[in-house]
Amino acid sequence: MNRGTGAWRALVRPVVRTLPWRAIGVAGGLGLLFATAPRLMGEDATGRPALNALRMSAIAFALGAAFLLDDPARHTTAAVPTRRAVRHTLRLALVVPVAALWWTVALLLVPAGVRPPVGGVTLEAAATLALALAGAAFAVRRSDSTRPGQAVAGALFATAVLASLLWPERWALFVAPDDERWAAAHDRWTVLLCAALAVWATCGAEPVRRRGGGVFGFRS
Repeated sequence: MNRGTGAWRALVRPVVRTLPWRAIGVAGGLGLLFATAPRLMGEDATGRPALNALRMSAIAFALGAAFLLDDPARHTTAAVPTRRAVRHTLRLALVVPVAALWWTVALLLVPAGVRPPVGGVTLEAAATLALALAGAAFAVRRSDSTRPGQAVAGALFATAVLASLLWPERWALFVAPDDERWAAAHDRWTVLLCAALAVWATCGAEPVRRRGGGVFGFRS
């Protein structure tokens, strides 16, 4: 037990140093600026602009989180006994409290009178963040790049823009709280969240490599 705890503590310090705090900080700051927009509008603020502001805030933070798995020392750490799933989980565990605190601040910046339903908009933000993380994990598994974050962030941004313009109405995601499709839309957000988490977990597994003399010549 003590050995396992010591191993985790030994991992924390180098992981903290390699996390993309600058990208997350810049994206988080931009997101908070979006969240202040309804407050700056004063009495002209309404529920729909406030909802859109929080959605933009969530996307901004997710763009920063897309850099979570960037690691210049990736090919060096791949040779250590600690498995990829553990390294990824540790990075996520260090960032999740920051994300939760940031989102709480973003919600509080929106005046209570025009603040959208907290549960629904938080689900959207969680799904958006999970999609960014899933994209990062997929990029790490499918490429040798040590810094896939820029490409993942670009893909996420393009997807968000295209989805808001081209997503079929019968599967609407971006609806207002007073829309009768609000509940159904958030069922779809739940599906997206679960799918993204499944991709994250799957891509965290070690890749299959060739091995001479093994069964079928492969190992995991």
